[in-house]
Amino acid sequence: MSAEATASGAPSLSSHKPRPTLSAILAARVGKKRPRYENVQELQEATVQLLNHHQNLRDLLVEISPKPSKVMCSEEEGKNRAPENHVHARMGNPILASLWCSFPVRALQRQAKQLGVPVGLLSVRTVVERLWELSAPVEGYTDHVLLNTAKKDQMDGLLQSAKELLSLGAISRQLLCQEIWKAEKPPILEMVWRLHKENIVTLEEILESSPSSSVAVEWLCADLRVLCGQPGEIEVSQQIRSDVLSVLVRKAFQESQDLLTSRSKRTPQVCFAVLDEMLSLILHTVSNSGEENCSQMEAAKLWINVFDVGLYGGTLFVISLQKFFLHTLTQILTFKPQLKVSDAVGMQWKWSFAKTCPLLTSLYRKLFVLFSVEELMAHLQQVLETHEVNWQHILSCVSTLLVCHAQAQHSLKDLLTRLLSNAFEAYDLESMITAFLLARQASLEGPAVFMSYTEWYKLSFGNASSYHGNSKKSLVFLLKFLSDLVPFEPPQYLKVHVLHPPYVLTKYRPFLLEYVSLAKTRLADLKVSIEEMGLYEDLSGTGAPAQPQCQAQQDVEKAVSLFEKTGRIPANVMEASIFRRPYFMSRFLPALLTPRLLPSKPDPRMSFIESLRNADKIPGSVYTAYVQGCQKEERQLEGGHVEVEVILSTEPLEELKARLKEMTSLLSGGVKEGDVSAHLALLSETLKSLLGETNELPTETAMKLDVDAPSSETLLTKLTNIILKSFCQNLMDASRKNPPQSQGNWASLFVKMLYGHRQLLQSLLTRLWNLLCHQGSSLSAGHVLGLSAFVVHLHESQAVAPLVDLGSLSPRLCPFAEAVSGSLLCNTEETMTFCLRFCIAAVSYGLCRCASSSVEDIQAYVPKGLFRKLLYLVPRLAAEMRTGTLGEGEESVWAVLRDPCSSWKSSALALWKHPNFQKLQQLPDLQLTFQDWLVAELDVQRSTDTLSDAERQEYQQWVCYQQYLPAPLAAGGCAGDLERACVAIMNAIVDHSIRSIGPDGHSEGLEPSKFSGTCYTDILTRLQEMVYDMELMRSKRLALGVMRDEDHFLFRVISERLATIPDRESLSGQLAQQQELFILTRIITSLPPAVLVRARHKGRMATLNCEPFFEFVNGQQVHHFSKVSPAYPSFAKCSYFF
Repeated sequence: MSAEATASGAPSLSSHKPRPTLSAILAARVGKKRPRYENVQELQEATVQLLNHHQNLRDLLVEISPKPSKVMCSEEEGKNRAPENHVHARMGNPILASLWCSFPVRALQRQAKQLGVPVGLLSVRTVVERLWELSAPVEGYTDHVLLNTAKKDQMDGLLQSAKELLSLGAISRQLLCQEIWKAEKPPILEMVWRLHKENIVTLEEILESSPSSSVAVEWLCADLRVLCGQPGEIEVSQQIRSDVLSVLVRKAFQESQDLLTSRSKRTPQVCFAVLDEMLSLILHTVSNSGEENCSQMEAAKLWINVFDVGLYGGTLFVISLQKFFLHTLTQILTFKPQLKVSDAVGMQWKWSFAKTCPLLTSLYRKLFVLFSVEELMAHLQQVLETHEVNWQHILSCVSTLLVCHAQAQHSLKDLLTRLLSNAFEAYDLESMITAFLLARQASLEGPAVFMSYTEWYKLSFGNASSYHGNSKKSLVFLLKFLSDLVPFEPPQYLKVHVLHPPYVLTKYRPFLLEYVSLAKTRLADLKVSIEEMGLYEDLSGTGAPAQPQCQAQQDVEKAVSLFEKTGRIPANVMEASIFRRPYFMSRFLPALLTPRLLPSKPDPRMSFIESLRNADKIPGSVYTAYVQGCQKEERQLEGGHVEVEVILSTEPLEELKARLKEMTSLLSGGVKEGDVSAHLALLSETLKSLLGETNELPTETAMKLDVDAPSSETLLTKLTNIILKSFCQNLMDASRKNPPQSQGNWASLFVKMLYGHRQLLQSLLTRLWNLLCHQGSSLSAGHVLGLSAFVVHLHESQAVAPLVDLGSLSPRLCPFAEAVSGSLLCNTEETMTFCLRFCIAAVSYGLCRCASSSVEDIQAYVPKGLFRKLLYLVPRLAAEMRTGTLGEGEESVWAVLRDPCSSWKSSALALWKHPNFQKLQQLPDLQLTFQDWLVAELDVQRSTDTLSDAERQEYQQWVCYQQYLPAPLAAGGCAGDLERACVAIMNAIVDHSIRSIGPDGHSEGLEPSKFSGTCYTDILTRLQEMVYDMELMRSKRLALGVMRDEDHFLFRVISERLATIPDRESLSGQLAQQQELFILTRIITSLPPAVLVRARHKGRMATLNCEPFFEFVNGQQVHHFSKVSPAYPSFAKCSYFF
């Protein structure tokens, strides 16, 4: 090394000590002695002394616990195991367990001795400090009530340590609660929940130990709000909410509070306050639902979920939940009662179920679960009588109850009756206004839910037995009430009161006229002229008034329908042409005289227009413009330039499809009936917006189906196809899982919902009629099943459904199911096959749909016409069904019908064996009489019949001789009387011939070719056979002397038929008589001459009895035939028969 390095002080090689070798180190350690402990206690004490150096008690409580995955055990094991055993099990060694239990306590004792504080206080403060440290805000969240994953692990360790300290008596629960409130801020909600779940300290104890009620309410409400808005584990968040609510409900609504201490009495008050404060969160969100506040909306939705009853199975008594739900409902109904009654009168149309905030309707439905409809109505009445209420919430609650509970309609009627009775007994205005508001609110939900306001008003005040009809004072009370409402009422309700005034005696009429004058003045102020009111306007008050153009079109349809039935111009139209001329000229006539393609044969509308023209009600220039417009339509059709009306974009249809798709999802999930009703209310509101509906015609008005009109691509056509397709698809999906009786009432509710959309219903029924009557053979099995179910539900609800008018196809108004059954043809193989498929599907669905065995209930689901079609078709097409020995079968009708491999015969056989089907066969109203069978059989086309000539002959003979001849009269048979059977056949042939000839047919229509295509000749052959049999029986009885000689029944039938012709002296009557005589002559000439001229026996002498025959020839044929050909001699007419 250099001199510089030495001078700097660096050690030299001579001064460096050599390192000891490994052997020297080991030898030195061998010489040292390790301390030895005499026993386990000394070892424990040494261990404790080692751990006591530089320790942190707060960290100690977390760190010394085993990891949660190794420590956690099931809740049941924890409950059934003593604390010491629990420790032993965790540590696996009694020595280690004892060490673990004693160490925290000794550490706390040592530090408490140093600080001069009690061990219990130090333990509690240490736990609280650690809780406070774990409650520190998570990065990114200023407000939080849930722990992250790392802190959850630390919290688990702290909980285990606290439980062990509690078991060893080192922690006082009461002191822990006090220290929690002394902290700067209580622990976050998840920590409190975990302390509660581990039974270290319960939420009740924490609330009881709070310094004041306001502090506890503020803390818990704040944390609950944050919990509803903080993202995190959904299950944990839901469990915290349900457990907290269980505590609040149990303490707030416990059955007896007499034994509570003065301090614990404060806890129910805190619980009440917290529950009400959280409810106000929902109600404030509802009131501000129009504003964009997604976080508040989501928080309200989460809190609403705590009202699900299923969350509290076994944790709360039902009576406590009922008290809580009733309290909540009361709070809702009385929340901020700022609106006056006058405000409710004018605004309630905005508060229907579909227009109410979904949050509120969802809350209502959850609160309704534990109560019957009667209990809810009684509570509603109690709240109305004892509180100042929020009318918006009251009326929206009524709407929700009506929509979601089918029984609510009857209960509401009872409540309205009680309110009106009390109003007129005590002259109570509050009961009166409540009844009116509730009735109007119910009518807003449509005819499927409640009657229209017009109908309710007429039933309540329109007759002498009404509430006000017994005294002048009651009448004055009613009119005074209505007068006070006038300044606030919407115009549609004023129209109801003006056009349907209450019943009054003549001497009190001035009181009524005073009110009418006031109402008309108010209507004029609202610019709603009486002159613009429709002739047949619906005044149900379901919305804003209808547009004049729409109302005028509805008036035209009603007027044409009345004209067709009566043949006279309706009085309303005549009065409007004089007293309401502005409406008549500017609205009614333009709607009536809309140019169209005129039919070749005048229809009722054309006849009505001609009658008005003859009565000088249509100006010449207006009529000329109408004729020119119709001619233009005809030219466009000939040129192939018919304009198709397309007035709809795809967006609204997509909205409807989305609603229908949601309904399909609901049905596939097996939801409750209330959910379906609620969704149908929303679907109805969507249809209203699509169609631009504002008001509807009353359901009692007949609905004209224009079945001959050419189809066009309009809004109604598109909606109709979408709705029918959706209904059929939903029914097929539901049928794959359950039979009809297990599918709920969704189909019935769906059909009833459509009654509230008259224009759509009219288009839908027209489309349905055309599908069934003209396109039946092209329908698939799914369509047949779906459409048959739709018709069954139309029949089921026909009490609230409008009658249909098919014009010239049907002479009278009738329900749609009856109209369809009368229009279904059964005259060819193709039509018979479809009719049989449709009738089997409809009757099978109806029988399966009705779970009752009562005949009256069954008839409500089985259309009579379709049932009779089955009674005609099944024996005709299936010979095995003609025997009466099939018995009853247990085979499922629905299973056979749904089986794609089964034929119509197997379905018919299963249906024929059904016990309820056999019950219906015994009812006189549903039996197919001999006359009904003859009418159907005469229309069959022989060339396209399913049966061959031989099979048809065998079938007809079986029907005549085995089915109807021996059958009693009550069953539509002939009671064994051949003459009665012959008379029935003869009358049926004559009627069939008249129908076939038509109004313009004369003798040329009687040619054999006219009836060669039908079963006319077959039935005539059956008549010949039965007449021959009757003559044989007569001859035998005369020979035996058991009967006397009488005139032949033929001449009695002729006399009776001619006597029933009206106005026989008029030209039309004479033509009708000639027509009948031609037909009767043709029938008579096909019978043996012996039936016309009989032998009369007197002793041994026999003479010819020719008087009846000559009387017929000279009295009937000569009189009428001479007008046709006077030169035709009578003897030639006689020779015509021989």
